[in-house]
Order: sequence, then structure tokens, then C-alpha cells
Amino acid sequence: MGIAQQIVESIKWDADIKEIRIGIFWTAVWSKRCGIALTLHPEFEHEQAVRDAGALKRMSALELAKLWSSPLLTERSLAIASINSLLHPDEENLQDLDAGDLLFQEGAGKRIALVGHFPFVPKLREVAKRLWVLELNPRPGDLPASAAAEVIPQAEIVAITGSALINGTIDQLLSLTSSQSLVIVMGPSAPLSPIWFDHGVDVVSSSIVWDPERVLDCLSQGGNLHQMMAMGIRKVSILKKSHPGISWTQSPKHNQS
Repeated sequence: MGIAQQIVESIKWDADIKEIRIGIFWTAVWSKRCGIALTLHPEFEHEQAVRDAGALKRMSALELAKLWSSPLLTERSLAIASINSLLHPDEENLQDLDAGDLLFQEGAGKRIALVGHFPFVPKLREVAKRLWVLELNPRPGDLPASAAAEVIPQAEIVAITGSALINGTIDQLLSLTSSQSLVIVMGPSAPLSPIWFDHGVDVVSSSIVWDPERVLDCLSQGGNLHQMMAMGIRKVSILKKSHPGISWTQSPKHNQS
């Protein structure tokens, strides 16, 4: 059973959907709370993106979450956003820890495999012993996603974008990690669920939307994550309790803008 299915099956409650927005970059579902996920688009404009567009709010949030295995990428984005709208992590277990800052602190002088090209990549290259960036659409200096089986087992730190849960690659990627590696799943798409810890993940770094109306308004107008952060998003993380410890400090070591 894959991680997405396990997370959905772990949710024992449901809620009506208040609002759904699909933006250029991000998708949001507001039910119990507001959850977001990266918007994945069909390859061509004439292809169907969402089968029941215009009628989705007739579904419950849990029904929408069960589209996680849909053949349509945009429906999967909706499903993960809906999962995130239903989860309510214990505030006592949340830390104001940003995965980017954690990578700079823990990754100095180490071999890092980063699945997904993040804005801080150029600066992270300066501090890492070796940085491999794996991308489905590689930029200069990146490796193609097909190189994952070669580089991930070599990495001391593996950081995987939460959108790998949407495109269906997450289970395979986690199977490649070494038991000795620090494994991080990062980005707003990543559900704040302890299910990750059963699959070798040590840190889940995601986001909580604390001002849904402003964030949805920004998202609907084409806002990116940096813009939405200013409207009401808090970056948080949960850590595996059995992890030997991360010497986290609050002073950020990079700037993602």
C-alpha cells in the first residue's frame, strides 16, 4: 500500500468543502482548514484537467481526497490539497522549522540529493560537499529524474519535494534512500502526517494556512508561494520522535527569495 493511500485511510473524519481554487502554481481546498498543493497541469490545453469541474463542492473533502490515484494530474493536486485541508497536526508537535534552513545547517560538507529544483539551490551548492538536483524538467546543472537510482543511495541527506506524492514517484524515491541518511520531505504539498515516519522519513516540512481568505485570493490571482507566504502561510515541520536529534537553530542561513 502506497503512502498516499495510507494517509487517506488514516483520516477518520470528514468535512464539507467551503472553497476550491486552482491557480497557475498552487491548488487550494478549504474544508476543516485550508490545504494547498502544487498544481500539476495536463500536457496539452485541450486535454481534460478535472472531470467534474463546477460540481466539485458537492463532494465532501474526504471524497475529494480519494482522487489521489486519479489518472488526471490536476485531480491529484486537488486530492492532496484536500488531504491537507483535513489533517490537524498537534500544535505541540509542530516546530517553526524550515526545511531550506535545515538543509543549510545539516548539509554543510555533506552529500545531498535534492529531488526538485528549489530557489536556494545555487547557495546550497556552495556549502554542500556534493549536491545532486534531480528534476523531471532539468535546468542547467540538474540531473534527470531517471538518475535517482544512481545518486540517492550515495547521499547523506535526501530532500524530496512533496509534489512527488502528486506525480506518483514518492514511494519509489523513498525506497532508494539509505537507512543512514537524513530524509526530508518538504514543501506545502507534503501532508503533516506521522505516516511518513513509517517509510524512512525523518522530517516533514510543510505549511499551515492561517489566513485562508487572503491566501485564496492571492492564489486565484496567480500568486506564487513567496507571495502567498506574505498573505498568511506559516512554515512548520514535524520530526520523527526516534530521530537522534537535529541541532536546529532559529537563525536562517539562506534566503529563498
